[in-house]
Amino acid sequence: MLSPLFVSILLIISILLIILLSSKFKLNTFFVLLVVSILVGLIANFSGEEVIKSLKAGFGHTLEKIGLLIILGTTLGVILDRTKATLSIANYILQKTGEKSAGLAITLIGFIIGLPIFCDSGFIVLSGLLHSLSKKVKNSHVFFTVCLAGALYSVHCLVPPHPGITAAAGQLNVELGQTMLLGTFLAIPSTIVVYFWGKYANKKYNYLYQEQIVEPIDYQVFSEDLPNPFHSFLPIIFPIFLISVKSLILLNPTIFPEQIVSVIKFLGEPITALFIGILLALSLFKTIEKTEINHLLESAIEKSGPILAIIAIGGAFGEIIKMLDLGKVYGEIISDLHLGIFIPFILTVIFKTAQGSSTVAIISSASIILPLLPSLGLDSEWGKQITLMSMGAGSMMVSHANDAYFWVVSRFANVSTELALKSYTIMTILMGLTTFLSICILHYFHG
Repeated sequence: MLSPLFVSILLIISILLIILLSSKFKLNTFFVLLVVSILVGLIANFSGEEVIKSLKAGFGHTLEKIGLLIILGTTLGVILDRTKATLSIANYILQKTGEKSAGLAITLIGFIIGLPIFCDSGFIVLSGLLHSLSKKVKNSHVFFTVCLAGALYSVHCLVPPHPGITAAAGQLNVELGQTMLLGTFLAIPSTIVVYFWGKYANKKYNYLYQEQIVEPIDYQVFSEDLPNPFHSFLPIIFPIFLISVKSLILLNPTIFPEQIVSVIKFLGEPITALFIGILLALSLFKTIEKTEINHLLESAIEKSGPILAIIAIGGAFGEIIKMLDLGKVYGEIISDLHLGIFIPFILTVIFKTAQGSSTVAIISSASIILPLLPSLGLDSEWGKQITLMSMGAGSMMVSHANDAYFWVVSRFANVSTELALKSYTIMTILMGLTTFLSICILHYFHG
């Protein structure tokens, strides 16, 4: 067995290499993880053949578990964007809430639209709405920016099919339907904090905002050619409904006929549910043109490709970490500390703060945490779920200048770097801490 000191030094060096090469030297994250994985395996005195075999196994198993889910989730988001369903949802909620409650409305919009759409894409798509609202409601731009950015970010870090949490769920081998429901539930407290922080930040930092002479993108937010709001909601809500029904049925499947349980298990499988969501989203097109549909599907696959590559190589890195047998190396030490879910949380915080990507942070942490679950007392199904959520909370903080989403928010909202750091970055710290506190309370009462 490798000594704890040697493994600790090896892990610290590997983490520092990933952080430095991917963030400071701006090297491609895929090849950084590939090279570091091989180096870790060889330095740990495994043969080259063993290292390559583990790399291929980790890469393939990761794609097997979540590859389809990522592609389908991306496809759904692309179609909802193209059909302007997201703008229809936004318009409908604003009409119901009115301008006085516009902050609450834009928070709700971000939360709902963020379920199927990546936070950066969602913010870009809705930036036109953000600017339109800011012109209608004076001295509120910082408030609206924080609400939209935070609501999108909360579900991005906690709810599949977003790539980081989905990949980590695959590594920990947890039930994705339950993860979706638990993640959505735990995203609510942090979103509430976002709303109230937005109000405070708007009063405290609004003086830093200077409206720039940049015309917002015209997304025809209030035009009449937007699809029906109910029809726009359906591709998002119906898959969640199917997944929820499956989870509820499986609590006590014996009270239902076997055939019904079988059908519900099939329809409530996240892959099936998302595929149904895509079919519902396609019905938003007034006319189905094969060329346009093919173009959309191809763009979704192209967008999924880089994400899948990063996730899969993250799984390969995890397979190499497994070879170190961290459970035996650290098992006795960790079990004596009784730190439980704090370890996955703080490890992910370190990765996120240092290198910027929430996806890389949670995938890298999952690789290290997986073999330690028995020592942490978290190797039960619930223990794995709560560990996953702890890493999701850790992947929220701290988002700053090394995070691509930070610059999306700053540039598309037309706010200065200083203002983004004081409003948005502090928000991500509050979000992570709030989510982790919620997880601790839930874990305490569940136990």
